[in-house]
Amino acid sequence: MAGGIGSRFWPMSTPDRPKQFIDVLGVGKTLLQLTFERFEGICPPSNVWVVTNAKYADVVHEQLPQIPVGNILSEPCRRNTAPCIAYVSWRIKKIDPKANVVVSPSDHVVTNTSEFRRIISSCLEFTGETDAIVTLGMKPTRPETGYGYIQADLSVSSPRNKEIFRVDSFREKPDAQTAEKYIRDKSYFWNAGIFIWRVSTIVNAFRVYMPSLSKIFENMLPYYGTPEEQELINQKYPDCESISVDYAIMEKASEIFVCPSDFGWSDLGTWGSLLAQTPKDLYGNSKIGPNISLFDTHNCIIHTTEEHKVVVQGLDGYIIAEKDGTLLICKLSEEQRISQYSE
Repeated sequence: MAGGIGSRFWPMSTPDRPKQFIDVLGVGKTLLQLTFERFEGICPPSNVWVVTNAKYADVVHEQLPQIPVGNILSEPCRRNTAPCIAYVSWRIKKIDPKANVVVSPSDHVVTNTSEFRRIISSCLEFTGETDAIVTLGMKPTRPETGYGYIQADLSVSSPRNKEIFRVDSFREKPDAQTAEKYIRDKSYFWNAGIFIWRVSTIVNAFRVYMPSLSKIFENMLPYYGTPEEQELINQKYPDCESISVDYAIMEKASEIFVCPSDFGWSDLGTWGSLLAQTPKDLYGNSKIGPNISLFDTHNCIIHTTEEHKVVVQGLDGYIIAEKDGTLLICKLSEEQRISQYSE
């Protein structure tokens, strides 16, 4: 899924260049490219599909020339994750009704890719043998209020896979006090928005729990892969209800399982999360750029990949970021106001 307009990393990201298409980590690869690479060995490039906004389709092709152009699906408008997942599910079903599918956001970070691949492969084996829907639950490391949570029934694991448990409930983003409670209770996990299922399982779930949505994509089945497909999508997609797959399916279906996982995951929703996820010096600073010198500076994130030399003195808890001639200097504690600065 690569259709988001994530611009919280302004000035590095903008609505015309969301975070999935930029080199957030300063490693020479965008988050989309890193997501693609994580699935090496799990599925061939010909089996990778990207759903994105129509205005980003050319960027996806430019950044992922390895995948077929026909595997880049263009949404004419934003309708949250349920229509996005429904579209690609019916599209894949037309080609292979027995396909086993992983759904992943394109703008997340994983630091332990070998463990990620092990977990995904294990879950694919589980869903290949069952009609189960599996979601990954990240073992929480802090009382995070910016993530949704999954409560698992850890009393007994699945007989087919000792790492997989039934989901008790999905919980919305909590307040600080509730997040502290979740951390103390080992049955709560962060909801990463990564799902594994057979295509037949998710299509049937849409038919049961979102019949109006499923009807839209079922009726287009004869046209997938034809020249008429995009025109029909442009006509019908705006009629889809804007709803997340969590609300549409996950909170309603019965055969829902979670695989507790720990592979260095972050959704990089804020500059603060980037600071937490990247290597830091002895004073808690993260430097992403070729030539950055810090003096009497603590707990800062400096992202200046286009500057020849950057010198920072006497700051504590700040964001310093530059892109295309725009410079941001902002307190980390005030970063929720960045959208105001970018207008």
